[in-house]
Amino acid sequence: MTGTATVVGAGIGGLATAIGLRRAGWTVTVLERRTELERYGAAFGIHPTAQSALDRLGVGDALRDHAVPYRDAHIRTPDGRPMARLPLERIESKAGRPELLISRPYLLDALLAGLDAFGDVPIKLGERVADVDALAAGQDLVIGADGIRSAVRTARFGDRSGPRRVGTVAWIGIADFESPVHGETWGSGRFFGLTPVEPGRTNWYATVPEATTAEELRASFAGWHDPIPRILDATDPATWIRYEMRHLYPALPSFVSAGARPASRVPTGARPAPVALVGDAAHAMTPNLGQGACTAILDADALTRALAAAPPGPAGIAGALRAYDAGRRRSAQRTALGSRTLHRFMSTERTRLRDAAVRLLPG
Repeated sequence: MTGTATVVGAGIGGLATAIGLRRAGWTVTVLERRTELERYGAAFGIHPTAQSALDRLGVGDALRDHAVPYRDAHIRTPDGRPMARLPLERIESKAGRPELLISRPYLLDALLAGLDAFGDVPIKLGERVADVDALAAGQDLVIGADGIRSAVRTARFGDRSGPRRVGTVAWIGIADFESPVHGETWGSGRFFGLTPVEPGRTNWYATVPEATTAEELRASFAGWHDPIPRILDATDPATWIRYEMRHLYPALPSFVSAGARPASRVPTGARPAPVALVGDAAHAMTPNLGQGACTAILDADALTRALAAAPPGPAGIAGALRAYDAGRRRSAQRTALGSRTLHRFMSTERTRLRDAAVRLLPG
């Protein structure tokens, strides 16, 4: 089926959804509250399942042009002793292709190029959506891809579910040399990660207690194994990115809404369009499993495939949204719960019990 849709949010999930809808023949408009797209350089891990989804969206080759495979990574103690190997070999053996890492700007560029190829999908920057139901009155569908503080989610589901802190902050940067080791190092109440991102550069991330400042970050890891202190020394603190670790809580009862909330003001005679949530708007999670971008891509793929296969008319859209919710909600919410649970496990101060458990993992 085809129709008209507005996608609110021009991040990974929003752009992927817009591509999928347009490939299915829909007329699509993208609204973004920022005046320019965010282009900070954090690295995303793209699991083989998400790679397949990007292939179906027609942007898989553009992804691989700038991505690097992620292999041979370990979990280590602060003095550098390996405790376990990350399951990257098992992922590659099962899927027949490796996990890939790509910087956010390159992934955004790939999605933007995929959308630009149609030549008729406007991305309207600086557009804040104040009245979701009035917007929905002129559309067949509204997609909420507007992040953890989603205005679309609040308009249709209220504010019971919202951002919740987990008590830590993450610092992220990219060093201009290649680390000889990759993986994560787990200490007491903090951890440090190193991944490839492109030739000659290393993506790093550090998670520490909330009160830790940029000035204190280097001291927090001063005694840790090489090259962690060198990585921090090699990057300018002015380029570091800080964000509070948050997740969406409690989990939503549905990723879709059939109509406006009772108190909404909708133009007389207008029928408000249904809403579907994707990405962080639906299930924002801590980054410990490295699945944030992947789940947003899988949401976009599942939603747009369901809509493409649906019969025309409101009943077809309603059925497609039910299928999307049934197919994605439990899976995405399990991933979010697993990531939050892993965060607690990684950042505990009871390191002896944790490390003993980690050493039992298969090599």
